[in-house]
Amino acid sequence: QVQLVESGGGLVQAGGSLRLSCAASGRTDSTYVMGWFRQAPGKERDLVAHIRSGGITAYADSVKGRFTISRDNAKNTVYLQMNSLKPEDTAVYYCAARPFGSTWGQNAYWGQGTQVTVSS
Repeated sequence: QVQLVESGGGLVQAGGSLRLSCAASGRTDSTYVMGWFRQAPGKERDLVAHIRSGGITAYADSVKGRFTISRDNAKNTVYLQMNSLKPEDTAVYYCAARPFGSTWGQNAYWGQGTQVTVSS
């Protein structure tokens, strides 16, 4: 089992910044792919960004150039730095982890989510 605990959400004005953190524990290691998803009310949960063990990253088009995902393998922690926030970024943000070679729909572990609210 893998446990994921997010922190760092909150309320921020448009144009502001937040940094989310996700601490992983249990049967996880640096080979896991780590990701951040978000779900707004009435919408599906969407992938925001993910990072592989070698530091290879990928982002949703809507956040490219504004968000940065990073990981500290020594601390088993993944971060999401969010800059130039927009009201449409408002959502519950979830941390996720999966073994390399699997998909998010199988063998993935999820955190409990943290609310991010961006006011206009």
